Amino acid sequence: MFELLGVAPQALMGQLLLGLINGAFYALLSLGLAVIFGLMNVINFTHGAQYMMGAFAAWMLLQYLGIPYWGALVLAPLIVGAIGIVIERLLISRLYHLDHLYGLLLTFGLALIIEGLFRQRFGASGQPYVNPIPGGQNLGFMFLPWYRGWVVVFSLMVCLATWYLIEKTKLGSYLRAATERPDLVQAFGIDVPRMVTLTYGGGVALAALAGVLAAPIYTVNPTMGSNLIIVVFAVVVIGGMGSIMGSIVTGFGLGLIEGFTKVFYPEASNTVIFVIMAIVLMVRPQGLFGTPK
Repeated sequence: MFELLGVAPQALMGQLLLGLINGAFYALLSLGLAVIFGLMNVINFTHGAQYMMGAFAAWMLLQYLGIPYWGALVLAPLIVGAIGIVIERLLISRLYHLDHLYGLLLTFGLALIIEGLFRQRFGASGQPYVNPIPGGQNLGFMFLPWYRGWVVVFSLMVCLATWYLIEKTKLGSYLRAATERPDLVQAFGIDVPRMVTLTYGGGVALAALAGVLAAPIYTVNPTMGSNLIIVVFAVVVIGGMGSIMGSIVTGFGLGLIEGFTKVFYPEASNTVIFVIMAIVLMVRPQGLFGTPK
């Protein structure tokens, strides 16, 4: 079989699949960040910890209640989203009239507290989670595990459904209007504070959903969110802060670029996203899909 620049197709396709997997998580997490920032103007640094909480919620539902993966796929985002709503009501809602920096510092502190609590309770070694869709298909040029294919397809469906909800429905128009003119939207009888709270809960639920999807692939451990959140913030900046479609396209695209880099220049695979971010900020400061202020 042919080789591309001396690289066997099995190695190339395997790394591209891995890039798509990473891209699926980048897209889901950056989408949640974009929803929260775009509609609430809050930089949610707790997002990585909430991703980790989603994975641990799935693990605990299975370990203590015997609820399998498919039940956890629904319950874990709801549980973590509800915790996010409590955090928004008790803490974040008090900072809306202040500079973004205060929200960033608060959510960064919360992330450290949550990660520390989980590390104290479960340790740093991590917990295994059973693969709900074992096996795969030999495509000739690569082996495709069924579960990893499911993660890519399902993540893309969730991302596109979220984009459609926010950009193409009446509820989405209310959300976007509440961002610009909350007083006007309130005058039409719409409960803007409740809408904002549910928006934050929805963004948190997206992070938790990504955590559930990641649980069978990676070890469920307290640091899994902190290892990912910096990259996800870079993805959001490249796509455009608050841009829903930008988060989706950039997340999957950068995952593929990262996969290519691991094949042809592995030493740069951990930095290529940040190099792209620096170039984009120099050429187009608002991001690829963002709009100038």
